[in-house]
Amino acid sequence: MSKVTGNVKGIKNIILAELEQLYDMTTPATQVLTEDMAMLMLDISARCEREVAVYINRRGIVSDVLIGDADTVKLSSVNSRRSEHKLCGLRCIHTHPRGDSRLSDLDISALRRMRYDCMVSLSRDTEGAVQGSIACINDSSAGNQEIALKNEMTLEDLLNINISKLIESIEKQLSHIENGYDLQKKAEKAILIALDQGNKTDWSVENSLEELKQLADTAGAEVVCKVCQKKERPDAALYVGRGKLDEVRNLIQQYDVDMVVFDDELSPAQQRNVENFLGIKVLDRTALILDIFAQRARTHEGKLQVSLAQMQYNLPRIMGQGLVLSRLGGGIGTRGPGETKLETDRRYLRDRINDIKKELEQVKKVRQIHRRQRESSGILQVSLVGYTNAGKSTLLNTLTQTASQVYVANQLFATLDPTTRAFKMPNQQDILLTDTVGFIQKLPHQLVAAFRATLEEVVWADLLLHVVDVSHPLYKEQVRSVNSVLSDLGAWENKKIITVYNKLDLQEDKELLSELAKEADTVLVSAKTGEGFAQLSDLIERKLQMLHRQVVLLVPYDKAAILGQIHDEAAAVLEVEYLPEGTKIIARVSENLYVKVIQYIVNQE
Repeated sequence: MSKVTGNVKGIKNIILAELEQLYDMTTPATQVLTEDMAMLMLDISARCEREVAVYINRRGIVSDVLIGDADTVKLSSVNSRRSEHKLCGLRCIHTHPRGDSRLSDLDISALRRMRYDCMVSLSRDTEGAVQGSIACINDSSAGNQEIALKNEMTLEDLLNINISKLIESIEKQLSHIENGYDLQKKAEKAILIALDQGNKTDWSVENSLEELKQLADTAGAEVVCKVCQKKERPDAALYVGRGKLDEVRNLIQQYDVDMVVFDDELSPAQQRNVENFLGIKVLDRTALILDIFAQRARTHEGKLQVSLAQMQYNLPRIMGQGLVLSRLGGGIGTRGPGETKLETDRRYLRDRINDIKKELEQVKKVRQIHRRQRESSGILQVSLVGYTNAGKSTLLNTLTQTASQVYVANQLFATLDPTTRAFKMPNQQDILLTDTVGFIQKLPHQLVAAFRATLEEVVWADLLLHVVDVSHPLYKEQVRSVNSVLSDLGAWENKKIITVYNKLDLQEDKELLSELAKEADTVLVSAKTGEGFAQLSDLIERKLQMLHRQVVLLVPYDKAAILGQIHDEAAAVLEVEYLPEGTKIIARVSENLYVKVIQYIVNQE
């Protein structure tokens, strides 16, 4: 005789024996269940004050009997066929001991996810009469699953349903949908989880969860709910408490969720434990950002950097099958377990990481060559930095007005690969504007390490434009996050920075804008409308002029080559006068050019 599963703790042996009798009951192929089975289930449920569930296959044989608690019964692992166009071949019948026979959201969610032939609930009303409810999947067109539901039926009406004809009709309909329609791929449903540790900062848990929701939306997930727990420190094993994970497990069943996403980085052990507890995919903030970067990478360099970051993240998280897949050798010193499959996988990942690092070193060398060429040409570089979705790409497009526009979208990390465009200043000086990857709160350290070759463009830039979304309620916190990353890169100290408060058209607080306008090295603009661009260009010009020395040169006529170099590389040639002893030139020159012309200096202003 098969055993009763579920929460059998505290159940007397005599009750378990009665439950085991359900395995001996068979149901006609045309009926949902028999009256004897319904009465026995309700009787046991009333005495135990717990839910009782049975699974019946299409031959009318009971395949599983479970017992739960007063609110729900944990579903068993059903090993049967399930697809988008077929039912699983089992019907689930369970009791509601509290007297309400209506199917709950959890029941309907389980019906959708497990694709049961039908979901049935039984209960007794206050007068002792038996009532039942039944639900079936009725439609699956365009990826949706409509439910046919009948609540609070009499037991007689329930027993009169021809279940075999009903299943035949449903599967015929699903088969028609399969042959006649192209089903759209559904977005993965996600639950977001955060821990409130009482940190006293402007960046609250709610704000962080809202940003995590934007990240999930960008990755293509559908967020169904957010969960937050107040806890002084993360749980070493599960990050949040076991009771909170029990709530999440019910939400997973209720909303038919595909994955949960944590707002902080989980340790490999925590991620593994939570996955085992919930039984679905578990991601943390780092994995979500890495997935977005993998979607956005277009250039070979960008793909290499993302691959490196993902491998460094996954290396401590890969799991093998231990000694089962060990490789055995022969001879002395090879007896016993050899190299396990897990060790082989880790060794492969470490080798790939080393190979990618070597490739990125070559990329770094190429960038250094290009950088030296720019420096020798005297062309200055201005890099746009800032929080993701602050409007850097829109600002670059509007400033340069080139035919090749940078991709722009109202989503996080819309731009990943850096883009450089030429820009002519009002004084006709040519400079290079570089759009860089956006920063974010809790930026994964794997990304900073992998993108160091790209982010070095920020370090070597002559001027930084820190673009800030002034319409964001937490723009100050975003500024601090960007400054923290710049400091880690060594691009904060001794670097000229202009703060560009963008999205002026979306900020209605005129008093705030007035205060911001008084700050030093600050300009207010709207990248969308072009407002404030004249002031921005003037400020960039003044800042770049401070990077050069103004000198007076007297170049002999037999040194014509150096004259051409001065005209080509000088930031600005202010005055030229031809004297008997040579050409007098007043110009602003960079440090590199200054070293070349120092012997011709007659007066330095």
